[in-house]
Amino acid sequence: MNLPNALTLGRIFLIPFVVVVLLTTRIANWATWGAGLFLAAAVTDMLDGYLARRRGQVTTLGRLLDPIADKLLISSALISLVQLGIAPAWMVTIIIGREFAVSGLRSIAAHEGFSIDVSTLGKGKMVAQVAAVTGLILGRVHGGWILFTARMLLWAVVVFALLSLVQYFREFWSKLDDSIKYRERRRLRILERRRQIVAERRELRRLRKLERQRQREQASLRQEDSN
Repeated sequence: MNLPNALTLGRIFLIPFVVVVLLTTRIANWATWGAGLFLAAAVTDMLDGYLARRRGQVTTLGRLLDPIADKLLISSALISLVQLGIAPAWMVTIIIGREFAVSGLRSIAAHEGFSIDVSTLGKGKMVAQVAAVTGLILGRVHGGWILFTARMLLWAVVVFALLSLVQYFREFWSKLDDSIKYRERRRLRILERRRQIVAERRELRRLRKLERQRQREQASLRQEDSN
């Protein structure tokens, strides 16, 4: 178990505590605790990827757990905010739906043998998402400009989510089309090669038949000369 994977598992471990603190508003300073735990979990998202690349510790387990941990964290926090009446349910539905749609595209892409890299819009959405969730948690208690800014950021998250989804889908479709065309060209080359092999074997059998016929004729001529 390397450090990046430990951070990812730590983020997953923090998720139930984030949900409990957010939904148990009777805890003293619950907004501060909730925002702090959420930010701590979000920071591990940046650290685990950075450390994995820097240390050369990118593993299959990390590639599998990291996106799962991200989606669990964001989905849990947003659903909790809907329960508290802070975030509109339709916005949260769009954001979470986008996450699952992108995951589906990446799963299909992996099955087809190519990958979809994180876009600039996707990174911007993640930053705005963390800021929006943190602001909404704190704005539930403090209100004022914090709540107003958080709501504007949530609108930005929805816009980023939709735009990045379109961008991911276009990239996915382009690479999928290239993959299908490549496989089709490869299939045609294999078929052509097989036809060539069949033709070469047929020609070889024909030449062997002619050679045997020539040998029989020569043997017949030699026999006639001997007589």
